[in-house]
Amino acid sequence: MSIDEILEEMDELLDKASSMPFVAHKKVIDGERMRELINDVRLNMPHELKEAKKIEFDCQRILNEAKLNAEGIIRKAEERAAQIVSREAIMMEAKKKAMDMLTKAQAAAKNLQQNAAVSVTKMLNDTESHYARNLQNIKMVKQKLSSALAGTKQIRSDADKINVL
Repeated sequence: MSIDEILEEMDELLDKASSMPFVAHKKVIDGERMRELINDVRLNMPHELKEAKKIEFDCQRILNEAKLNAEGIIRKAEERAAQIVSREAIMMEAKKKAMDMLTKAQAAAKNLQQNAAVSVTKMLNDTESHYARNLQNIKMVKQKLSSALAGTKQIRSDADKINVL
């Protein structure tokens, strides 16, 4: 069961709860069921945290691959440049081509790294937004639960006063 489903069930539990006499905004809920749902939220949180760690790992992997690709391009450019330089007749042309290839390789590597960084940033922002929404929903449910529990305590206090009279 996902956290969203659990939160939806908590919301339904509150919606279906009966109102207290004289206090319409306070509800009586099944405390055991609410506790089960809260525990389910706790049990499901590590799964989502694992997903965030996986995204972070994927981001690092993408950056490492970009770096390896850039190094490979540079290495090939250097090897080709070395072959061209070995020929005396075209030595100057070879140096020029090697520098061009190296510059292009470095630009391509930088571009690849920038694109990877943008992609990683977007994934992290999306993940952060998702967790912020979930945290906001949890706080809202927690506040509703606190309000419901406070209402239950007030009813008991009122009942005790009535019994004393």
